[in-house]
Amino acid sequence: MTHEEFARKLAQRAHKKGADQAEAWLESTRESSVRVRDGEVEDLTQATSKGVGLRVIRERRLGFTYTSEFDPTRIDELVDRALAAARIAAPDRSNGLPASRDLADRNRSESLDLFDPQVAELPGEWLVEASRAAEKAARGLDPRVKVLESVGAGNGVSEVFFCTSEGVSDRFRSSSIYVWAAPVASDGEQLQTGHWLDNKRFLSDLEAPEAIGKRAAQRAVRMLGARKVKTCRVPVVLDPFMAASFIGGLAGAVNGDMVFKKASFLADKLGKRIAPESVTVIDDGRMARGLGTSPFDGEGVPTRRTPVVERGVLGAFLYDCATARKARARTTGNAARSYASLPGIGLNNFHLCAGTPTPQEILAPIRQGFYVTAMLGRGANPVTGEYSRGANGLWIVDGELAYPVQEVTVAGNLLEMLQTIDAVGNDLEFRGSVAAPTLRLAEAMVSGA
Repeated sequence: MTHEEFARKLAQRAHKKGADQAEAWLESTRESSVRVRDGEVEDLTQATSKGVGLRVIRERRLGFTYTSEFDPTRIDELVDRALAAARIAAPDRSNGLPASRDLADRNRSESLDLFDPQVAELPGEWLVEASRAAEKAARGLDPRVKVLESVGAGNGVSEVFFCTSEGVSDRFRSSSIYVWAAPVASDGEQLQTGHWLDNKRFLSDLEAPEAIGKRAAQRAVRMLGARKVKTCRVPVVLDPFMAASFIGGLAGAVNGDMVFKKASFLADKLGKRIAPESVTVIDDGRMARGLGTSPFDGEGVPTRRTPVVERGVLGAFLYDCATARKARARTTGNAARSYASLPGIGLNNFHLCAGTPTPQEILAPIRQGFYVTAMLGRGANPVTGEYSRGANGLWIVDGELAYPVQEVTVAGNLLEMLQTIDAVGNDLEFRGSVAAPTLRLAEAMVSGA
């Protein structure tokens, strides 16, 4: 019995034994990763995993079980466990598999381009050599780069298959490859760590390992001699990594479950302006080669492009099927899951759309300001919107990056901070599933010495 036959058998058997609806979700993954130190392999990991989860609905009661053993003789045992869980669960009108209208439009013609055979066939030695190249480039940039906190590479391939007792099924394969470096620079008085990484679906799209090592070393070296600054209100510019983290703070607030529970500071803001016209935030599950792209979500619903904020106006919350039923809305194709978990609301490719000014044009008019390159802490509270994070970066003087700054705090209210955005850069790049270009806040509180 193949994996797909096993999954289909699970769903069909559950239906025959009394489930009103049943769904099997199967995953198979293979991953490799390498870390090196001083040119020698420090850690080499290769792992494979597989598993299938069974979700059943009976009289609006939900049951769930999963296994990593694909033993045909245990199908009845798995089904019975799921049905037993459903019998003791409380009924809930929001329980159920996606409606037929939400599962429609499956045969889209566009290619999402998620699987690279070159990544799937990549030998482990490539990962070792890429890690060594990144480490060598980082060390060679500046003699003050003494060691690397970590440097490495990895790749993975996965396959997902789902099927329902009602005859709906689908599958896709995906790949990923990444390289990272985190060098430490020292001037005898300070140690400063920088980092840089790239993560892509296709090997041909990946930044060269040498470039990753050099960029990471540059970020470490430029922080040497960092000082504190006095508490002040100044323009704050977030580099793309930190802008992505800032925009990612919206994710909890646009989560449909948080909104339904009135636990989001944006719960009553739908259709209202929350940012300037330059701000458009999209969650796009169909972006070609995107790390958050998939043809369908964790419930089999085809993914889509959802404008969350459009020209400054809050346009949508993100839903899975269960939360959409509670809120009398429609799923946005944002269910996320693994075979060992039930679906919950997640992100696809969540990003702030690029503007037109270059990063230098964003810096140019600032007499005194703060360019943020690293942050600590969890960021925005999705319930209240309060925002406070430790930050490091570079002080801006007369439009130029003048000297490094550390041990300060950027604080405010996320809604108010969104409304102060006055420049969005043209340098949007995806190195993960959440992304943003350089971003300028007209003014924010920077707490220092």
